[in-house]
Amino acid sequence: GGDVPEAGASGMRRPRPVVNRDNAGFWAGVARHELLIQRCTDCGTLRFPWLPGCNGCGGLEWATVRASGRGTVFSYVVMHHPPFPAFDPPYAVGLIELAEGVRMISGIVGVPYDRVRIGMPVELEFLRVDAEYELPVFRAEPSDTGRVTGGEGGESAARR
Repeated sequence: GGDVPEAGASGMRRPRPVVNRDNAGFWAGVARHELLIQRCTDCGTLRFPWLPGCNGCGGLEWATVRASGRGTVFSYVVMHHPPFPAFDPPYAVGLIELAEGVRMISGIVGVPYDRVRIGMPVELEFLRVDAEYELPVFRAEPSDTGRVTGGEGGESAARR
């Protein structure tokens, strides 16, 4: 993931995630290149995003499961507006269904924004945004037609 500039065309830095007591473990995992999902220790329900209590049983105790990194595009949007100086639109943002069954919102890289499709397989990678932090993003696998090349992946990533 070093193929993405630290800032958008304006040179402005990306906004920082809000890290609090409920999600600090998630961001600590990202720093170690692990995508962690919460698992309720009472009923076993997986949950993402991280929450202080279980949606299934209300339990407050939890453990973590390391996600495999495999998923599919469940849904997506192409961001055009509003313009934000740290981003270079248009770019794709997806609702990714992880192999474990939970869904998360993340950037999609590896293919141009207009080639993203529902059901497209994706694989987790970590994008170095700047010296301070990285973000989990999902790289689309090359299409069956062979039209997606490595050169386009770098170009798409630069849009992010």
